[in-house]
Amino acid sequence: MRCFVAIDIDEDVRREIGEVAAGLRRESGLKASEAKWVEPENIHLTLKFLGEVSDSRISDVCRIVEDAVSGRSGFSIDVAGIGWFGRPARVLWAGVREQGELIALWRTIDERLAEAGWGKDAKGFTGHLTLCRIKSARAGRGLEEAASGLADVELGRVDVESVCVYRSELTRSGPVYTVVSRSFLADSR
Repeated sequence: MRCFVAIDIDEDVRREIGEVAAGLRRESGLKASEAKWVEPENIHLTLKFLGEVSDSRISDVCRIVEDAVSGRSGFSIDVAGIGWFGRPARVLWAGVREQGELIALWRTIDERLAEAGWGKDAKGFTGHLTLCRIKSARAGRGLEEAASGLADVELGRVDVESVCVYRSELTRSGPVYTVVSRSFLADSR
């Protein structure tokens, strides 16, 4: 099964992001075929994309994440700012502030999964929530222009209480994410 490790985003923040994304869609005038937008209910903060994981190894992944989270205290992150990767833009995202504890959590998960055979993330970590993947240079330039004034937009605070291992099933209507396991931070139950 195709899997990733992520932090859930609460409903209020996803709703706020959805409203900003809808405004960007309107303002940019993009055709549906020019960008693949993430549905608000699917917005999450990916810590590690694992790709295909055999059924025999999924329990190892869940145990590793549980061990990496064990004993850590919950923390909060602020979701703020709209930005993009690439020139012209190829991915539009909402940013994450206050990343000290988040980066420490990511580093532990990345190292422990690397020890078990999943590659270490050579690029490092930049906390972000993907809003859309852009399919053309023209569309990328249009979204850059539409989002240029949103670098400081406040989208809400997320209390990080758990880390999930997700299964991702690709369907014609978009991905379907299913929680395989949820590991709670020490003071979050």
